[in-house]
Amino acid sequence: MSAIETPESPAPAGEIYRAVWRWHFYAGLLVLPILMLMALTGGLYLFKDELSAIVQRPLVVVADSPATTAPSAWIASAQAATGGKVGQLMIPARGDRSVQATVQTADGKRTAYVDPHTSRYLGQTQPGGALGFVKRLHSLDIAGPVMNLMVEVVAGWAIVLVATGVFLWWPRGQSGGIVTVRSKPAKRLFWRDFHAVTGAFSGVVIVFLAVTGMPWSAFWGKEVRQITTEAGLGRPKPPVAEPHHAAKPAPEPAEGVPWALQTHAPPMSDMEGHDHAAMMEMSTPLDADAIVAKARAAGLTDGFTLTLPKTPGGTWTAAYMPDKVERTRTVYLDGRDGHVLADLGYRDFGPAAKAIEWGIAVHQGQQFGLVNKLVMLAGCVAIWLLGVSAVVMWWKRRPKGRLAAPARPTTRVAYVGLLAIVVPLAVIYPLVGASLIAALLIDLVLRRLISPPLKAGA
Repeated sequence: MSAIETPESPAPAGEIYRAVWRWHFYAGLLVLPILMLMALTGGLYLFKDELSAIVQRPLVVVADSPATTAPSAWIASAQAATGGKVGQLMIPARGDRSVQATVQTADGKRTAYVDPHTSRYLGQTQPGGALGFVKRLHSLDIAGPVMNLMVEVVAGWAIVLVATGVFLWWPRGQSGGIVTVRSKPAKRLFWRDFHAVTGAFSGVVIVFLAVTGMPWSAFWGKEVRQITTEAGLGRPKPPVAEPHHAAKPAPEPAEGVPWALQTHAPPMSDMEGHDHAAMMEMSTPLDADAIVAKARAAGLTDGFTLTLPKTPGGTWTAAYMPDKVERTRTVYLDGRDGHVLADLGYRDFGPAAKAIEWGIAVHQGQQFGLVNKLVMLAGCVAIWLLGVSAVVMWWKRRPKGRLAAPARPTTRVAYVGLLAIVVPLAVIYPLVGASLIAALLIDLVLRRLISPPLKAGA
């Protein structure tokens, strides 16, 4: 591996520039392939409803009709066709869309599609269908929980890329390459300016996407949810006696409910906590038909996700998640008589949960309509433009057969500027900090092994 060296002895400011440029290069080398994959899948997922209706039209789109069948018939149809047990229903807001049922089968979870007007089974896919696959690819969850940790690392390094990129772009007396692109595509200067100007205009959106993507990470997202909840800044406290709630096992993160409530165990109904004999003496638990009617009577008339209880008479969860995060509601219904155990909305969240939920809504292109989607899409496209221009720029300047990384700084002072970038990130995002510190130590060790000893006072 060889770096591009210059014969001159640079001034301290030049040394810091070298150090930042070197880290910018290696940050891009390490994370750009994954970051570009996340940008591609994220850009597609912004239009998940529109793309699902195109890619899976026979499953998703149905003939609209004023007639409708009972929710229990939807469940029966899905279970009969798949041989599994329905755990969740996505009841559509539109009459020309199918009901999506999450079914636990012997082969794992599947999504079954049922016509709500006729209860006709339409087919099944992997969880979430084609766009569910895109989502799992975006979160790297498709490769297992360990790879999901990479979401946090890559997002953190994306912030490093933007921060170091802004430092390199910052005008130092030059007029070209700041907001305009010089030269022609055949020249490296064109790609340098194109890269710099694209980064300058898109940096804020890229950092926003990185920061608001952190709640989905396996480490930071889980820890922040727990810390903010315990501090009274996150999700609402459980609407049941604390001893009963604490006795319940912590559930896995759930789909179809707001982020702040994804590990919130639903409140216990009066049926839960009793032994089987006592339950038999009580009234017959309500079925899906009665619960859906109760949910609609509570105001959930515009489509919602219904999570079924694991035990007869247990708590049903009806989550309404419109584009506007302020209108989010999660209603918990007693499985015995259908009365509302809790009705939690955005108004009930603490400041931290509100900020994170709002960020997630904007990240997914929902909060401000089409403009929101287009701005987030622009950020995804910019990541690809930056990645492609970086490769072309490197290709045009590389010596044959060598990596051509930027030269190492010759003084330790040069790393002070880097620490100003990495220390805040290390504090806010510990997993990112660990990777940053490891990279810095490796760079220092390689510098010591390869470079001649520094002169005293250097």
